[in-house]
Order: sequence, then structure tokens, then C-alpha cells
Amino acid sequence: MTTFVRILATVTVLCAALAGCDGATSETSGAHSSASLRPAGANGPPTIAPGPGGRTPVFKHGTPAAGKTVALTFDADMTAEQGPRAARGERFDNPGLIALLRRLEVPSTVFMTGRWAEEYPTQAKAIGNDPLFEIANHSYSHHAFKADCYGLPEIGAEKMAADVRRAFGSFRKAGAKNVVPYFRFPGGCYDDASLQALTPAKVTAIQWDVVSGDAFATDSDPVAEQVLEGVKPGSVVVMHCTRSAAPVTEEAVARIVPELRKRGFRFAKVSELMKP
Repeated sequence: MTTFVRILATVTVLCAALAGCDGATSETSGAHSSASLRPAGANGPPTIAPGPGGRTPVFKHGTPAAGKTVALTFDADMTAEQGPRAARGERFDNPGLIALLRRLEVPSTVFMTGRWAEEYPTQAKAIGNDPLFEIANHSYSHHAFKADCYGLPEIGAEKMAADVRRAFGSFRKAGAKNVVPYFRFPGGCYDDASLQALTPAKVTAIQWDVVSGDAFATDSDPVAEQVLEGVKPGSVVVMHCTRSAAPVTEEAVARIVPELRKRGFRFAKVSELMKP
């Protein structure tokens, strides 16, 4: 069994048991090529034109024109029900990781849940006002937008757009300014029905083509190796900014970034990778 399959299988089992991670396989229905990329406005981040029937468009990786550019993305997960755990001292943030990205000068996109922004408003504001970063939407509740998504509670189609809008409201309340109209499905799970339900939110869904396997990992070496093996020009890598669920991410990034730069890669936020 390859390293990728072995780690992915482990993550899938843990997701099912703990109901709170991303980075597993997802539906590809509704995915769009970057040929439909379009700017949101004179100075706004690029988006993708809606799909058939107005469905929310999906972006998974850049085109070959991106060259040796890669986007490291970090999911800041916290579900609507995890407040009591945070009150008992469990940490869903990872300030050490953010500090490392700053030291290494790595532009990054943080996919943040609204509940995370409420729990850590000072950090959300600092991330959202640092030009090195941009904040994208990872829902408010981190509930599933598709049935059978690793044990996550389902949100229901009628509440999906409102949940996304509520997360954007949490970012605004925290004072974050660098917020982009991008959305990542909790657990990476979606289908045509959820793409249709999200239409009123007017977001571009962002998936990935490289799974880091950092969720619940206890050894950073396999995580780093999986990313280094999978990255290609235009890749979007999914990682996590949550110490409780991804404790070795900082250590893995410390190895990944210098090695990719040695190979000639540069790092970019998703909004830059999506530019036509």
C-alpha cells in the first residue's frame, strides 16, 4: 500500500470516529476548469462563473500556466458544539503554525469556521489583517453539507447558505479585512444538491489536489513526504490550523517549505493561484 493510501485510510477511520476533520476524498460533481475563471471586480479576488443551473462552481487546482506555484491552505476547524471542550482547555488554534508561516514568508489561505473566529477573535483579526494571509469560509458550524460525511451532523440544504453567511458575519465581527468569497466544504463532502443550495451565498468552492494527511497524525515525516510527493505546478494542498486535531502540522511545514523552494516552487494564496 502506498504512503498516500495508507495515511488516507487512517485519516478516514479517525474522521469517522471523531467526526471533525477534512482532507478526505470528496465528490467531484460540478468541478470547473480554470477556463471559466473571472475577476470579481477591478480589485476583487477572482471567482469562477456559476455552473449549470447556477450551481456553485468548484476550483481544485491551477492550470499549467501557473508554473511552479503551489497554494498551501489551512483549515481552522471548530464545530458549533465544541465550545465546552475549548472551555476545558482544548486548543483548536495553532499560533505556532501562523508564526512559522510569517517567519518563512509563506502566503497562505486559511479556511476558517465562524465558530473558530468567535473562539479566537484576536487571532482571526490578526490573520485577516496580515497581507500574507487571506481568510476563506469553512462554514460556521462545520456540519456536513452532504450525507454520510465521516459522522459529521448534517446541516440540511435549507440552512446551508445561511450557515455560510453567518461565518462571514463572524469574520466581520472579529475585524478581519482580508476575506475572500471562497468556501470549503466541511469534510470535503459535497454533491449537486449542496452546490445548488449554496448558490445564494455567491461563493466559489475550493477543494484540493494534494491531501497532506496531517489530520490526527502523530509523526510529521509521513505528512511532509506525502505533500512533497504529491505537489505539482498549480497544486492546492489541504492542511490544518488546529492543534487538537493536527498537532504535527507546524513541524511538517517547516520541512515542506524549504524543500519545495529548493525545487523551484513559489507559494501563493488561492486568490493568486486562481488569477486568469
